[in-house]
Amino acid sequence: MNLAVDIGNTRVKVAVFKEDKLVDFVVFEKKIIISEIKKIAKKYIISVGIISNVASVSEKKMIQLKKIINFHVISHESQIPFINLYKTPKTLGIDRIALVAAAVKQYPNKNVLIIDAGTCITFDFVNTKKEYLGGAISPGIKLRYKSLNAFTANLPLISNLELENLTGKNTYESIVSGVLNGVVAEIDGLIFRYKQKYLDLTVVLTGGDTNFLSKQLKSSIFATQNFVLQGLNEILKLNAHK
Repeated sequence: MNLAVDIGNTRVKVAVFKEDKLVDFVVFEKKIIISEIKKIAKKYIISVGIISNVASVSEKKMIQLKKIINFHVISHESQIPFINLYKTPKTLGIDRIALVAAAVKQYPNKNVLIIDAGTCITFDFVNTKKEYLGGAISPGIKLRYKSLNAFTANLPLISNLELENLTGKNTYESIVSGVLNGVVAEIDGLIFRYKQKYLDLTVVLTGGDTNFLSKQLKSSIFATQNFVLQGLNEILKLNAHK
């Protein structure tokens, strides 16, 4: 079995795969990563694993993790299942690489736009030839709320993900309307522009705000929560013996 580990700023997402099938999925706090990986290693016979260490777990902990399981730590030198045409490949986020890897596996020979709605909203495009052309990066919902609070004198910090009114009748409602309607309009607008250029476009939505956005967007999309982990598993297959 394979183990895919996605280390975020505070939480760690882990998936156990038997070939392409997701067998188990767990989420836990980053501070207890060693004990949790040990539990998984006892529960399953793990052959190899892969780690996406975007949030920088210490080198000491990485050494401990490698003693538990034979991990490949994904980097820009890892083999990938697509052609990377990004002009600055070393600056391309590991999570974005994993998303594109999942897209070319799940939607072969398709034009795919992957939208990851988390702290940032990232847009990544891969064409029918498995060529990754790039995308876009925008502030996510929580980041927009935080910036309005941090860079103004009187606007409150909000975390609402329920969109009720188009026209806000007070400051609170106005912020909610502005942020949420703004994000939805932005994503719908970019999907529309991509569809004008690529008529057979497949759109995939993933990330922490998937549940909210999938109900609001006009476009037909495939919503999935574990796309990064699926992509990590695909990259692991190419790098398992390195």
